[in-house]
Order: sequence, then structure tokens, then C-alpha cells
Amino acid sequence: MELFNVYPLVNIMPVRALGAKLWDDQGQEYLDFYGGHAVISIGHSHPHYVQRLTAQLQNIGFYSNSVQIPIQRELAEKLGRVSGYPDYALFLCNSGAEANENALKLASFHTGKKRVIAFRGAFHGRTSGAVAATDNPKIVAPFNADHAISFVNYDLKAVAEILRGGDVCAVIIEPIQGVGGIIRPSDDFLQGLSLLCGAHNALLIADEVQSGYGRSGEFFAHQHAGIRPDIIAVAKGMGNGFPIGGILIAPALPASYGLLGTTFGGNHLACAAALAVLEVIEQEDLVAHAAELGHYLRTELEANSGAEEIRGRGLMVGIQYDFPIKEIRDKLLTEHHIFVGNASDPTVLRLLPPLNITRTEVDMFLAALYAITPPPSPLPSGRGGTSSKISL
Repeated sequence: MELFNVYPLVNIMPVRALGAKLWDDQGQEYLDFYGGHAVISIGHSHPHYVQRLTAQLQNIGFYSNSVQIPIQRELAEKLGRVSGYPDYALFLCNSGAEANENALKLASFHTGKKRVIAFRGAFHGRTSGAVAATDNPKIVAPFNADHAISFVNYDLKAVAEILRGGDVCAVIIEPIQGVGGIIRPSDDFLQGLSLLCGAHNALLIADEVQSGYGRSGEFFAHQHAGIRPDIIAVAKGMGNGFPIGGILIAPALPASYGLLGTTFGGNHLACAAALAVLEVIEQEDLVAHAAELGHYLRTELEANSGAEEIRGRGLMVGIQYDFPIKEIRDKLLTEHHIFVGNASDPTVLRLLPPLNITRTEVDMFLAALYAITPPPSPLPSGRGGTSSKISL
């Protein structure tokens, strides 16, 4: 039997990793400025993470959610406190797509409505509802196309017009678009969106799968805008490589049997991994570190990269050029041994390093980038999104 071919693969086989470094089967060292799609939050093979998972596996690795699993409650309490949402409830699953799928389902259950508003350039996953809310027709099968989804730009008037139809259960938004190219709606836009949802009995879902867990310099990227979504989807950095996802659910959305369910979600090993991540984030003050190093990285890039625009917050950074970045990405990997990412926009280089990346490692990346793209004139500061005044 062969593997089903779903991704074009680079000819590199990592066999060992530590912090922001990887080593392949030939002993070549690489610098990781992508974290496996923003998954590596506290660094590869962090000693505390390894110890936590090892100790848990020596006791019990899994049993289904038909029994008491105290480590789930421990995780919920810790996540609520660290994130600033102690009054929310936590539903655990296994991935970001599952998190968004369950968020959309819960919103429909709660409101009794079915339409969802999503945004141009969005990526929410590849399961049925999540992929329908993803703005990429190439990955939406005919089976997924019957969901009631309205795609809009960052335009509050357009959102308000659809909401007035009365059939919208939820608006789902990435506070910073990842796959779309590190696109950030303005704080004013997010604030207006929150008000609109409240006025029209639609739930606001913040897809923090990529932008959450400290990556933006706040625990959640939407916290820069001072809003409180009804549902917050998390995954990726939540487990630092161990599959886990979840949704944080506002107190106004009561639980009842049959709304949501999962076999593997919240298993003992996944919760141990997620607790280790939160413990390291706290102990090493990684949210503040991401804000500080991200500011340094973006400031250097704005001054010296020669790019059209530097986007993002914290250690979620997009570098937009006026030409496709494939050659830059390839040279960084093959000549300088640095992993970086791309985006659906072929002119955007995407940076998602571990949150405990060091300034020395940032400087190594910058030196490699400048060696490939000689810097011309300085850039203005990166731009945010758009907002407009509307009536509720």
C-alpha cells in the first residue's frame, strides 16, 4: 500500500529537533522559522514537555470520555486563567478543523439558524462545515458546497446587510488570517463586528487556531481589540505537536447532552501536552517574549527587507514582496537551511517561529534573508485592515 499523495514534499527528512533547530538524517542542521504550520509554540522537544508526556504515558495514555478524566478539568482551569477566560467552558477535540466544525455546529444549535458569514481569504479547515467557510473553491467538494455561507470583505456595512436577513447563526473570523497571507482586520473592525453580532443574535466565532496561544503578543489575537467572542477555536500551538484542539464557549451557551461529542478529544496524553505548553508559556513568559521579539523582527524587516509590506503582530509575520517568493523560500531552505512558509498569496513569505525563538536566531534569519534580497529603501509601518461606520 502507498500513501495517498496530498502534499508536494521537500526532500528533507528531519529526525531530531530541539528548540528552534532541526537535524535531518544526514546530520544537517536547520533553523525552524515556520513551526510546522504554526504548531511548535514552546520549541521542539522542550524538556518539560517531554517529561510531562513521558510521565503521563507511564500511567495511562487514553480512555474514552465515558469515564472521569481529572486532567481535563485541570487543563480547563489552567487555560481559563492563563487566557483570561475563566468563566468560559472548554470542549476538547483533536484539530483546528474539528474545533471550527464544532463551533459552527454549536452556534447553529444555539440560535436555531444556519447561515454563516465568513471572510474573503479565510481558511478554517478541511472538514465539511469548516471547508465550506474557507475561501478556496479548489478544496471545497460538491458535497461541502450546500452550506449556507456568505463571504464578504472586511466591510461592516456588507456584514450588517446580511445580518438583517435574520438567518445568520454565526460570523467566523480569523483575528489574523494565516493561510491568507497574515492579513489583519483592524481593531475598529473587530469591535464593530462584535457589536453587530450582539445586535442581530448571531454568535461571533474567533478562529484562533493559528493566531492564538501567545503568537500575536497577547494570548489571543482578538484581545488586542478588547472584544470577547462567543466561541474561540484553538489548536496548533495548543499541543506543540500533539494533536489537540478545542473551543472556549461563553457562559450564555449552556451545555446539554447530544450537542457535541468526541472519542479521542481530551485524552490523557493530549491534556498532558496542552498543560505542559501552558506551564512553559507561564514559566518562560512567552507571550511577552513573542511581543518583544516580534516587534524587533518587524522593525528590522520594515527598515531593511525591501519588501512592499510587513504584516502581522508578535511572531506571526508576513513579508509581502512585489514578486512571487518561491525562489526566496527555496534559497532560504537549500542554501541557508531555514524553514519558512508561504501563503495563498504567492507574494507573501510567512514566518511562524517557536515563541521561545532567540534574538540570535532572529538575527540569523535576517542575515540570510538580506543575503538573498539586498535591501533598498526603508518601509513605512505595516498596515492593518479596514473599518467603516454602520448602524446596528
